[in-house]
Amino acid sequence: MKLTSRPSERGSTLVIVLALGTAGLLILSGTLGWVFTNTSLSQRNNEYFRSVAVAEAATEKVISRLAYDYQQEGEGLVFANLESYRTGVPNTAEDPGYGNYAFTDGLGNSGRSYVQNVPPNEFRVLTAQYRGLRGYGTAFHVASNVRETTSRFGITAAVRQDIEVATIPLFQFAIFYNLDLEINPGPNMTITGPVHANGNIYLEPQAALIFQGDVTSAGSILSYKKPGDPIVRSHGTVTFQGEHDAGLSTLNLPIGTNNSPLAVRQVVEAPPEDESASSPMGKQRFYNKADMIIIITDSATNVTSGIANSMATTVNASHYNKFLFLTSSFYNQREAKTVKAVQLDIAALKAWNSTNDVLRPVLSLGDVRIIYVDDRRTQLSTTQAGLRVINGDSILPKGLTIATPVPLYVKGHYNCPSGARGTTNTSGTLPAALIADSITILSPSWSDANSDDSLGSRDASDGTVNAAFLAGIVQTTNGSYSGGVENFPRFLEDWSGRTFTYNGSMVVMCESVHAIGQWRGTGSSIGIYNAPTRRWAFDANFRTVTKLPPGTPSVRALIRGSWAMIRPNNNSVINMY
Repeated sequence: MKLTSRPSERGSTLVIVLALGTAGLLILSGTLGWVFTNTSLSQRNNEYFRSVAVAEAATEKVISRLAYDYQQEGEGLVFANLESYRTGVPNTAEDPGYGNYAFTDGLGNSGRSYVQNVPPNEFRVLTAQYRGLRGYGTAFHVASNVRETTSRFGITAAVRQDIEVATIPLFQFAIFYNLDLEINPGPNMTITGPVHANGNIYLEPQAALIFQGDVTSAGSILSYKKPGDPIVRSHGTVTFQGEHDAGLSTLNLPIGTNNSPLAVRQVVEAPPEDESASSPMGKQRFYNKADMIIIITDSATNVTSGIANSMATTVNASHYNKFLFLTSSFYNQREAKTVKAVQLDIAALKAWNSTNDVLRPVLSLGDVRIIYVDDRRTQLSTTQAGLRVINGDSILPKGLTIATPVPLYVKGHYNCPSGARGTTNTSGTLPAALIADSITILSPSWSDANSDDSLGSRDASDGTVNAAFLAGIVQTTNGSYSGGVENFPRFLEDWSGRTFTYNGSMVVMCESVHAIGQWRGTGSSIGIYNAPTRRWAFDANFRTVTKLPPGTPSVRALIRGSWAMIRPNNNSVINMY
């Protein structure tokens, strides 16, 4: 049978087909529009974030150059180079891709970044990673506006970073290590101020270890002992009452490009003849900071003025014989050597300082504040140089820093009024620092005559020392523990049942090169010492710039603040998130 359709049926079918076709075209058109719109949005987003990345690169270029100049010469060089930072945008020599971007400073100036100092520049409480510390802070805004010149959209993106460069006095830290830092005490220990290490921090206390301040590390903060440490310990608790941040930038002395511990060691050494006192290293040497320089050789004792008049004033024997003595010796059980001591009597020095007509006219403040002592006498294999300070209950009126490249010994109380002994009360102390190859505490009961006797013949008595310490250590090696912070000040007596009270700041910048005997532990069988009860605290006086020890060294840091994508051509921080 032949099938046919009527005219009305054919018309209806055509209408349906046309309707479906029209709908399909509309759907196709909408789909194509949606695809085009989303493709455009994706392209715009990609372009924008490429420009953001380039803008960030521009700000980082400024910050890296600024940080380098600050480490080398301080803020004077930074301010001198501000214009150079502004014009130093990324270029094709660094990467050909930068040729596709136009840079502006947000103020209508092409080929520039925005770099602006934000006053005040002053000694103040710092922010971010080093909050609570005080330092000479200088803040900057750094911003870059970037447009991709080869794109279809011409979008400008902008990034701003806020930074602060800060000079931080080292004695603002309760503990500062330029090496790995180990804190593994047996008894409970509370650390009352900020802690920083340019290496790793290893924590394996046997009891409770409490950090009341912030703890920062350029390496890692680790809850176990350093590899090589052979001591088996029970695991106590570690409590951080402040922040504890790892992976930060190192804090370096401004001595030049080499800040290795071996290079840093040079700050306690006398300079070579061809080194300028105004060079980065020269400015940091305690020899060049000194008001009085004492050099002892096999043939002579030379005592002169210091940097104030280029060592031109000689202090003759009739003067220095009142406070300087070369006849004492004692045995150091840890080093297994006899120390041929240079002895500095602080009480006698104080009396001489107040009336002498030799150095007082030379020094701008009249009083001696920094003394550098170097014993260069030839030593036998069984002897060792050493500087010992005695009668130091009361120090010189404007404070006193004593620096030496040889081991230093502190006998008796130091910088401590009699009513404050055994306490954290430092209201009556004066700014003080002891800088040396190593620092050993000898109690008020120390006897040179008993120094080579058994431990039972070397009983200590309670002692108090109030001074910043900067010295070297013997690091942990395979099978030998450094002794940790808890044994950073060394002992040679039986302190069982006795207390060593210390208020100050403990700084380790390098390894010892003279007092290199390893820490071997405590007890009669070893025969070196028994540990005291440690009543230690950070000296809060050091938070005030006028109460810092004379010649306090400082590290330089770049502190990062806010990072933001901002509206183009507007250098205010307007975070988009």
